[in-house]
Amino acid sequence: MVRLLISITVLTLLILTFSFVSEVRSTKFKIVNKCRHTIWPGILTGANRPVLYPTGFVLNSGKSRTLSVPRAWSGRLWARTLCALDSGGKLSCASADCGSGKVQCAGSGAIPPATLAEFTLNGDQGLDFYDVSLVDGYNLPMLVVARGGKGGGCSSTGCLVDLNRACPAGMRVARANGSEIVACKSACEAFGDPMYCCSENYNTPDTCQPSIYSTFFKHACPRSYSYAYDDKTSTFTCAGADYIIIFCPAPFTSQKLLGRRREAAELPLVNKTMMYIGRHHLSG
Repeated sequence: MVRLLISITVLTLLILTFSFVSEVRSTKFKIVNKCRHTIWPGILTGANRPVLYPTGFVLNSGKSRTLSVPRAWSGRLWARTLCALDSGGKLSCASADCGSGKVQCAGSGAIPPATLAEFTLNGDQGLDFYDVSLVDGYNLPMLVVARGGKGGGCSSTGCLVDLNRACPAGMRVARANGSEIVACKSACEAFGDPMYCCSENYNTPDTCQPSIYSTFFKHACPRSYSYAYDDKTSTFTCAGADYIIIFCPAPFTSQKLLGRRREAAELPLVNKTMMYIGRHHLSG
């Protein structure tokens, strides 16, 4: 009887331990810089969620950093560019600055325009929900790849092309010296029209429709959010996955990384995208 009780106790402890480990298992975010220059990734945690640290860091060209993310986390990631310290030691960046004046963003989000990776982990039915959004504009190419998922579609998403050079004139953001286009504003940010912002009388899916400007983003990056109600083709799900977030991915991303031939074919290719932009170039 004693042995039986001991066996039951041990089994119960093993079950509780396994359950605890399953609950606290973290998701891995591997953040990779394939750009030819240094970037300063920023991270903003959603309200009432466990804060993910660090909230910002430096990532040199060709380097990566892996973060352990709580399973109940939600928030967004982006990359600041061309950051420098002024004479007073305050950090400022040419694009996607978070305004903290430091490497750490400390609860501040990206100042538009910025390409955003957005995540809600372990949401409805245990699924992760993720997307790459150009709703707040664009500053860098980005690719999100789910690895090791056990449910959901687990598709890759992102924007593989450099849109800054093709950005409509009225939406361009240049360096202070005007030498380089560093970002492309959304139509909402550039023009402030409620029709583009999906606000006021345009605050429902029925009244806020794609515009010529959001269509520019969508044709270039068909899996990314192009305006506020662009849900059907832009939100992806996966269960139990880790994620690779690549800044400045190669335009012809390898099938080995994507894992499936169909995905490599469906992600936008540079030659096809640039042909479209060439035919439909917008002047601001």
